[in-house]
Amino acid sequence: MFKKIYFAFLLLFLCIACERDSEFSNDSGDYNHTRSVGSSANDLLSNNKYNALILEIQYMPGYAPDANAIELVKNFLSTFLKKEGGISIVTREIPGASASSLSLNDIKAIENTSRSSFTNGSTMAVSVIYTNGQYSDNANTLGIAYRNTSVALLGKVIHDNSGGFGQVSRTKLEATVLEHELGHLLGLVDLGSQMQLNHKDPANGNHCNNNNCLMYYASETTDILSFLNTNNIPQLDTNCKADLKANGGK
Repeated sequence: MFKKIYFAFLLLFLCIACERDSEFSNDSGDYNHTRSVGSSANDLLSNNKYNALILEIQYMPGYAPDANAIELVKNFLSTFLKKEGGISIVTREIPGASASSLSLNDIKAIENTSRSSFTNGSTMAVSVIYTNGQYSDNANTLGIAYRNTSVALLGKVIHDNSGGFGQVSRTKLEATVLEHELGHLLGLVDLGSQMQLNHKDPANGNHCNNNNCLMYYASETTDILSFLNTNNIPQLDTNCKADLKANGGK
């Protein structure tokens, strides 16, 4: 009797685990898109197993991505990723969220139903969602990276703080936030791309300690606004570049 109960439990556990692992797959044996941020860094950076990348941007009504920002982001990726098969970006509109404040679980649920591009064959896929609400954990948050191939930009917060008279340009703000969050998917800082020298900011988690670097914590919050008003989009510093190169990037 005990053996029967044990094997029934084991079968149930395996089914649940399989379902969780293949949540974002075209087939149960496909790439696992539900791992932690940075765990796909080498796959994204190198040309070893995946030689192409598709960036799928899903946006809610009224929050379509800025075209110039997307070009800057594509140039950013082309600079650091070895993808001989090319990097493509596709955009499409998805239904808006009814709530004005979104939790991490809310954002995950949106991706669960809206994502349509998955890693397949030799092509990696990354999902980006532009929301129509703010982040429930911190209203000043502009973007989050939350899975190994998943990023969200808080579209309304970005729009409220850019593009108007006396405000930073939307192109600069949007490109900065998206590049920063993609940097986390690439394993920065100390999330999957090993630090060649210690440059982690002890006060702000997985961020660079150089306040002029793209991976400084302010790049994903409204704290970046005063910097962007008088400066260009921050770039990766020498330490961050070294980490990416050591993990298979250019």
